[in-house]
Amino acid sequence: MLETMMLSGAHLAAGALSFPEISPAAFTIDFGFLGLGKFHLRWYALGYMAGIGLAWWYANAMIRRPALFGGNSPLDKEQLDDIMFWIILGIILGGRIGYILFYMVPYQFDVLVSDPMTILRIWDGGMSFHGGISGVAIAIVTFAMRHKLRLLSLGDIAGVVAPIGIGLVRIANFINAELYGRHTTSPWGMVFPEGIVPGSTPPAYNWDTGTWVYNGLETARFPSQLYESALEGWVPLIVLSILIWKFGAMKRPGLVAGLFLLMYAAGRTIVENFRMPDSFVHGLPEWLTMGQILSIPMWMGGAWLVWHALKPKGQAAA
Repeated sequence: MLETMMLSGAHLAAGALSFPEISPAAFTIDFGFLGLGKFHLRWYALGYMAGIGLAWWYANAMIRRPALFGGNSPLDKEQLDDIMFWIILGIILGGRIGYILFYMVPYQFDVLVSDPMTILRIWDGGMSFHGGISGVAIAIVTFAMRHKLRLLSLGDIAGVVAPIGIGLVRIANFINAELYGRHTTSPWGMVFPEGIVPGSTPPAYNWDTGTWVYNGLETARFPSQLYESALEGWVPLIVLSILIWKFGAMKRPGLVAGLFLLMYAAGRTIVENFRMPDSFVHGLPEWLTMGQILSIPMWMGGAWLVWHALKPKGQAAA
């Protein structure tokens, strides 16, 4: 693996790019006069909010054009507003529960036993994309069944708007100097701050001085967050949008949703070779990561949806 290419820090950092001095917070409000301290509105939170807002806008633009779906939109604006609420809950609850089940129960169970309240401290980090998409899927299936809506068409809408949030949140991961890549000697490697400031998040940022902290041992790494932003977010968004607006992909229910799952799984599988694995995940072969394992159901589900959508119409289920 790329991790075995580690050399001395000085050699790895030679010619590498420096991490930009961007605060993890878009802005800070001091509520000290109320005894509440400072409130930091982080780019990470803004990424989620902007992603959800733009996803709603794009979905609304599509349902206002029934021709995209072959004649009738799968839901109206009021139903779209309703389902967005449940999707947001699915993202938050699914993302957190997924992180607990996929990462903490198998690898950090002692932390859960010693401090069960860590489950609720979502602000300390710990969200699983695969858990989040599972939560969204449950929300969409439940909403479609309750309101007797076309499930696959709802999935198609979600499939083309989801990459917006993914692309933005991965950029926020970059700004947070988290989920960075493996060591590299390549000229596009970047030296991320890896210092430790107890009690702060991200741990390498000193909120008192407003500066990043370097421990002097940093080495150049792949900016894998940007790779993920492109391969998991912007590329699927562009490709799927072209298929929808130019080639009528929405007229084959399930096709867009399936292609999204396949494109995300492919992007994640590729980037995992550049992204630094979680330090607490152990016991896996050197060539395999947890992110790749969790993408297997996406490969399978995406392939089935594409096959189902492209079957001759006489064979397709109603």
